[in-house]
Amino acid sequence: MTLGPLMIDVEGLTLTNEDIKRISHSMVGGLILFTRNYKDTDQLKTLTDAIRKIRGHDFLIAVDHEGGRVQRFREGFTTIPAMRKLGEVWDKDPNKANHLAFLIGQIIATELRVFDIDFSFTPVLDIDYSESTVIRDRAFHGDIEAIKSLASNLLEGLKEAGMHGVGKHFPGHGYIKADSHLSISEDTRALDEIASKDMSIFTSLIKHGLNAVMPSHVLYSAADKNPAGFSGFWLKDQLREKFHFKGAIFSDDMSMKGAILGGEMKDRILKALEAGCDMVLLCNSPQLVDEVLLQFDWKMSSESMARLLSMKGFKTPHEALQMTQEKGFKEMTSQIMAM
Repeated sequence: MTLGPLMIDVEGLTLTNEDIKRISHSMVGGLILFTRNYKDTDQLKTLTDAIRKIRGHDFLIAVDHEGGRVQRFREGFTTIPAMRKLGEVWDKDPNKANHLAFLIGQIIATELRVFDIDFSFTPVLDIDYSESTVIRDRAFHGDIEAIKSLASNLLEGLKEAGMHGVGKHFPGHGYIKADSHLSISEDTRALDEIASKDMSIFTSLIKHGLNAVMPSHVLYSAADKNPAGFSGFWLKDQLREKFHFKGAIFSDDMSMKGAILGGEMKDRILKALEAGCDMVLLCNSPQLVDEVLLQFDWKMSSESMARLLSMKGFKTPHEALQMTQEKGFKEMTSQIMAM
């Protein structure tokens, strides 16, 4: 099977007949896992094996596994601190903070690859302006150079262990107070200010080899009439043309309140794809997924297909399991647990 442009979720710890039907649909190309999909490591292995049996190894399996408040799997996994903790270490010792960021990337990727999960939607590249209700300690720091350095080291750690990251939330979600999960969010700053501050982090990481980006559902009203995830200005003119970004673009969840400006669900998905997203997330609403799949059709370009396939994990679960059993890995986890 080829990949479709939708990433969906499943309802519980095992696949229902309805889950299997959705996963098997040609318009579905990936699946994101949540806390409700995790009981323990044995159950997770059984679940991912079942998904692979249906769709094979080109199908993308992802999770939000940033650390802190956003870590879907807990028991049996290393507890990853909020990225703000790395920022606090940076203020005292930047070299140590960079080293710990690299180790965190290694740990996240190694532990997820054991279960054949391809990637985590991390790192958050937003600036901590001490205003946002949803970003807060998910951000590394309020200093741009600190964020660039810590994020690049975390990405290197991910790659060392066989996984790419996804920088989010382009062009920057940290400035506004509103949570785009719950409300329509507007950033009224001028384009020049956003470009010189928030976007400069993304452009730096793109030069460093960032393989994927997730745009926000924020409306940057001084620059464009559409929220970033529905905007050809942001995704094509800025990301692709101005900054020469060659990687994959994943939308944020289309069921979020901040996506309402995109219209009805089918319209939202089409607008996001037409604006430049390679894959669109639709989560926490199986009924809506069913409705969309009944009427939705999209021909994936060869370029989009290649970008998405580049997000496959590139160390085998067996290799990852061997790494977790090494003394050096246990020493790494001890350093992180001591933060």
